[in-house]
Amino acid sequence: MTTAFEPTRIGRYTTRNRIVMAPMTRSRAYGPGASATPLMAEYYAQRAGAGLIVTEGTQPSAQGQGYPNTPGLHTRTQVEAWRGVTSAVHARGGLIFAQLMHTGRIGHPSLSGLAPVSASAVRAAGTVYTPTGAQELVTPHALDEAGIASTIADFAQAARNAIEAGFDGVELHGANGYLLHQFLATNVNTRTDAWGGDTTGRTRLTVEVARAVVDAIGADRTGLRISPGNPFNDISEDDVEATYTALLEALDPLGLAYLHLAEGPDAGLTAILRARWSGPLILNPFTPGSWTGPDALDRLEDGSADLVSFAALYLANPDLPVRLAAGGPFAAPDYSTAYGGDHAGYTDYPTLDDASVVG
Repeated sequence: MTTAFEPTRIGRYTTRNRIVMAPMTRSRAYGPGASATPLMAEYYAQRAGAGLIVTEGTQPSAQGQGYPNTPGLHTRTQVEAWRGVTSAVHARGGLIFAQLMHTGRIGHPSLSGLAPVSASAVRAAGTVYTPTGAQELVTPHALDEAGIASTIADFAQAARNAIEAGFDGVELHGANGYLLHQFLATNVNTRTDAWGGDTTGRTRLTVEVARAVVDAIGADRTGLRISPGNPFNDISEDDVEATYTALLEALDPLGLAYLHLAEGPDAGLTAILRARWSGPLILNPFTPGSWTGPDALDRLEDGSADLVSFAALYLANPDLPVRLAAGGPFAAPDYSTAYGGDHAGYTDYPTLDDASVVG
């Protein structure tokens, strides 16, 4: 029986356990030009006991930024700053991938001075947080052929930059209503050219980005995150099973390091996708109204996944694998400090050892 505390392989690496720190936007990239800081290095190093850390969403281009103070991997300054993070994690024996996140239509011109882009000129309902507060989302420009080619190239270059910055690999963010997901989704992608229409067209951008990144840094350093059927950021998908089975059929031959599945309410779909994917599967289990808890480890034992990712619980418990092995206790996250701010609610959550000293 597989347990969470056994090593496993993802790509070229052997993880120390099967517990993954899921990507979480924290909006604390206060360094010059949206770059990482020593405080970010401390935050990630505290969590280096994970089998794998996947960083917060990191924009591959200025146009890909959707929120204030999120980090990038598209300038020399950003690359140099990230080295402090990767070195700190590696010094504690950790493994860290950068999540490359282009937010597409979920953004605002006030962030970069650039208009958001998407598959089609379809505005998302709602507001987005900006440096001057919440503002209505705007209608994006539909990417033309040149824009698509440039976007693919941006992902590939950001992947090269990540390796130069010391990351062990990258995770492509194809989930949660951001650019790659927008191309997959039937309510956003209304194109009639080769980048839209049927499942082959709508999956094409994700496949081409993955191929470009594989060519740049190797399949064994490239992962992908998806969230089939997730309505976040005003997404609607009419043919979820057909879309994602087609996507995996196109991607599986590439031999990616892993697939990271943010599960929806349809556990049957998880089983279908698991069967279609021959590589390692990281599962972020569906836990409506709560955060992923220790019972998620059962999904390793029943064979649903090879690794399990934790978000909120990892935010509040820097030594999460130790706590999971001990059966707790678990600190609860303070969501009032989730985005922006200083060390409070970021690097001041105690470990079990720290808590016993304080207690």
